[in-house]
Amino acid sequence: MTTAEKVIDLIAKQLNKQTNEISVNSEIVKDLGADSLDVVEMLMTFEEEFGIVVPEEEATKLVTVKDIVDLIDNKQ
Repeated sequence: MTTAEKVIDLIAKQLNKQTNEISVNSEIVKDLGADSLDVVEMLMTFEEEFGIVVPEEEATKLVTVKDIVDLIDNKQ
């Protein structure tokens, strides 16, 4: 499973969506309807799943699914 597939799968579970509703170009808040609590919980899940740490200043720059995938790939 690629990083993008795993991220999409985790987001789908968090937001109760189907994976086919989410693309790498989807915006987490605008397109997928995540609120601030959803975003925090997702970041915690990504940190745990991928063994990374996402500083707050980097987290605020994450808008799309691709942003998250790129961040994870760069930290691994």
